[in-house]
Amino acid sequence: MTAALALAACAGRPEGVLVPQAASAPGASRVDLLVVTTRKRTPQPGVLFSGERAAKISWTDIAVSIPPDSARKIGEVQWPKRLPANPATEFTTLSTRETDAGGARAWFRREAHGKKHVLLFVHGFNNTYDDAVYRFAQIVHDSGTDAVPILFTWPSRASVFAYNYDRESTNYSRDALEETLQALAHAPEIQDVSVLAHSMGSFLALESLRQMAIRDGRIAPKIRNVILAAPDVDVDVFKQQLGEMGPANERPRFTIFVSRDDRALRLSSRIAGEVPRLGAIDPKAEPYKTEFSTAKIDALDLTDLRADDALAHGKFAASPEVVRAIGGRLIAGQEISQNELSLGERVGQVAAGVATTAGSVAGAAINAPIAIFDPKVRRAYGDQMRAIGGNIEDTTAPLSQR
Repeated sequence: MTAALALAACAGRPEGVLVPQAASAPGASRVDLLVVTTRKRTPQPGVLFSGERAAKISWTDIAVSIPPDSARKIGEVQWPKRLPANPATEFTTLSTRETDAGGARAWFRREAHGKKHVLLFVHGFNNTYDDAVYRFAQIVHDSGTDAVPILFTWPSRASVFAYNYDRESTNYSRDALEETLQALAHAPEIQDVSVLAHSMGSFLALESLRQMAIRDGRIAPKIRNVILAAPDVDVDVFKQQLGEMGPANERPRFTIFVSRDDRALRLSSRIAGEVPRLGAIDPKAEPYKTEFSTAKIDALDLTDLRADDALAHGKFAASPEVVRAIGGRLIAGQEISQNELSLGERVGQVAAGVATTAGSVAGAAINAPIAIFDPKVRRAYGDQMRAIGGNIEDTTAPLSQR
């Protein structure tokens, strides 16, 4: 039974979805991505890269067809039920092309069409290569971003039983991500970079930025926004990482989304010896309130947001309208405080038609966890977690409640 649950995430999804096909459908959209990875290549058709570690960086440009909006629910990936995929109702791979660093630069010049913003996405724990590709394609399409999309995918074995392996893979990939960020920062055609990191990917992003600051004496000024969504990061480690990035006015603008009832982070905390995880703290409580204020970090507490997420790990993306509104404020350089607008007031304003700039870089970035935890993946993920130790509520409840 445990084996069956561990395989639940793959249920209903054929292997090899990255095999290109020429079929198209009226009203379908095309998304072109540059994918940078430290994963090991695999000869398996349509898989491209495994969850094992490679000795060097690889680059691939991938084009994905997304079905017409009338045939899909915004915020979800419509995985093919069988191959070849039906582009009228399912995500479909149009092309994949292996390239090198020079080819990656040429891809950027070709795809940017004058755009000067970059959105770099770093996924979280338990993701395959095709998970990251299709979900980031969905982010780019649904957000309407005007940024050039670049995906950094690190070696995850895509199993809840490989938590420690995935954690070490983030350490393994620090230099590669820093190299990628350095290349973007030094490209004259790029004006600024927004980085979104989710869950365990937040640790990787922070470590790479920390290394850059130590190596160069600062983080490249072009890296202006860093959004950490449900960061699976030790609070004490985060303080050290941040301290080595320089003063607040010399580092990127940080925005953190937290939720105190995040069960995945609660379990992670127990594995780590009951040390709080950054994505599960109360930003209104001391010492966090003062520390965040001093460090000029925007922390949005989404604990009161109800969502269809058994682990409460991706619920801040339950309302795309809200996160787009927040993204519009962020990209305009405006601060958002918890006291300024309650979550309920934000929801009400969005429902009443408050205008937002959903196409902004930060707006696109903050939308990302919609893709990481679509409903089917959330259900499968919850099933896998229950396989570790029975009912997820019992496994992750605070010791005082057991």
